[in-house]
Amino acid sequence: MTSQRRELPKEDWSFDQLREEAEDIRKRLNRFRTSLSRFFVKKQELIDLMVVAAVAQEPLLLVGPPGTAKSDLVLKFRDAIGVSEEDYFEYMLTRFSEPSEIIGPIDINELRDGRYVRREEGKLPSARMAFLDEIFKSNSAILNILLTIINERKFYQDGKPEPVNLRILFAATNEVPEQGELGALKDRFVLKAISRSVQDDHFTELIDAGIRSEVFKNLNQKPWKEGLATLDDLLKAGRYLTCQFGQQDASGEAGADRRQFFPDEVFREFERLVKTLVREDRIFISDRKLVKLYKLLRVRSWLFSGGTISLDDLRLLSYLGETHQEMDLLAEKIPNLLGF
Repeated sequence: MTSQRRELPKEDWSFDQLREEAEDIRKRLNRFRTSLSRFFVKKQELIDLMVVAAVAQEPLLLVGPPGTAKSDLVLKFRDAIGVSEEDYFEYMLTRFSEPSEIIGPIDINELRDGRYVRREEGKLPSARMAFLDEIFKSNSAILNILLTIINERKFYQDGKPEPVNLRILFAATNEVPEQGELGALKDRFVLKAISRSVQDDHFTELIDAGIRSEVFKNLNQKPWKEGLATLDDLLKAGRYLTCQFGQQDASGEAGADRRQFFPDEVFREFERLVKTLVREDRIFISDRKLVKLYKLLRVRSWLFSGGTISLDDLRLLSYLGETHQEMDLLAEKIPNLLGF
């Protein structure tokens, strides 16, 4: 018989409970994100994005050449929030990767009984946090599986949809391909951030930090495991904000969250920036991406300042680029448009 999926802790915290804990959780997450950056050179911006994406439970794509700390960021992040081996899945994809490597091999005993069931233990569907390296090198079979898992949080067992446990997904790529067939997968990643080489401006810091990291690795030391925040902190923060999104004002109409946390003048600026990027720069922003971007803005505003979205939070628009050229353009243009 197929072994049963491991029972996960229930994430059924009440809104009242979360409201009492929210500020303490926010402080822990802020201590965590600033502390983790001590083990990198000029990566605070990326760590901040990782925390925002993790709370929002939206995937984040790290883009950059080899040797720019993409994998190291994810691994230290995972260690620091205490994600166990059984809750974590990591894989480097190639065009030869097979679905069984990602979602598990076919259970032969079940197949003899006429059921097409995969043994998912230790694979992506059973993990709560995952890291997929070189994600755009996946073939069409894996591409379709990933699209369903990322967007619908499910995969198919014997033709029937089953929910996945995945809560946090980070992916990395050296290059962002132009192929049209990968457009749907790219669109699933609302935020795409470049991990840049730092040696030109931080040569000495890089050498010193790199040697220190080698020492930690060779001595099997992990000082970044400080216990400042946990996976549950990230999940509780996400549930708390989701509950807030669902609150209604006296009118009972849609838009209560926006009216409370998105000041009119900032919202108008948000709309202006989006329309400018779409019309002038031909940046593709789907309706789905726009809605998810609102959620990410709210998470960032809560994390950094406790709630109300400010012009500074609109910096997230810098990470909407679909190509290297667009990423470089937005990294310069958005701060200029915002007057920073």
